Amino acid sequence: MNHSSAPERPVYLRVVRASAWYDLAVTAGFATPWTYTLVHHTLSSLGDALGWGALPAPDTWQTLYANLMGSVVTVWAALRIVRPLPLHGLLDAVARLLFSSWMAYALAHGAPRILWPFLVLEVAWGIAQLAPWRRTGPVAGPAGPGDGQPVGTPVR
Repeated sequence: MNHSSAPERPVYLRVVRASAWYDLAVTAGFATPWTYTLVHHTLSSLGDALGWGALPAPDTWQTLYANLMGSVVTVWAALRIVRPLPLHGLLDAVARLLFSSWMAYALAHGAPRILWPFLVLEVAWGIAQLAPWRRTGPVAGPAGPGDGQPVGTPVR
């Protein structure tokens, strides 16, 4: 299937951009050790207040992985804000399926219930970005001779 059939209506690209703004708002605080300390404290306090469980005390490894995740997702969000493309929406949906899987796994193995709202939003954003592809099909492979546009480039 040709990539020109990718969901590229302006409404889809607005969904891609909105999901990026959500990611930026939720994950930017994880990107540095200093901001992660504040986010960790806030989430832990909220989970404790709601009876959903406090987070485990942060350690060096947990902080490192939170910072790595926060840094990568912040950059990925910035790309989708500046240049939302149909392919970015598809790839983000796949990433959200993976994130959702690992969140569900963590919840099944005793993670604090404060993770539930994040899981629900991951699934919702994933569905919102993946559903239009069900109607149009997958992105084609590399552009063929004479195509002239990279995969995922909106056709005007």
